[in-house]
Amino acid sequence: MPTRNVVLSEHQQQLVETLVQSGRYQNASEVLREGLRLIEAREHRESAKLKALKQAARQGWADVSAGRYADVADDQLEDFVGQLGRRAAQPATTAR
Repeated sequence: MPTRNVVLSEHQQQLVETLVQSGRYQNASEVLREGLRLIEAREHRESAKLKALKQAARQGWADVSAGRYADVADDQLEDFVGQLGRRAAQPATTAR
């Protein structure tokens, strides 16, 4: 396994020491590997969110191009968004 030299701030060093002394981790390497696993998981979630947002944007623009949209007056926007929220919160019904 490759060895890396890592420079930590005083606060980070103290955190690593505290976690090791607590018995939760056997050494600093375990603490840092856990941190990297957390970063990897966060990056995966963020990537999935971005992919979903891009797909939603593509679908939205396709709907606009096909005329599948509703014009909403400024003074009705809050009510319209509230209706969308209530509709989204309702359990999905299956067609028979």
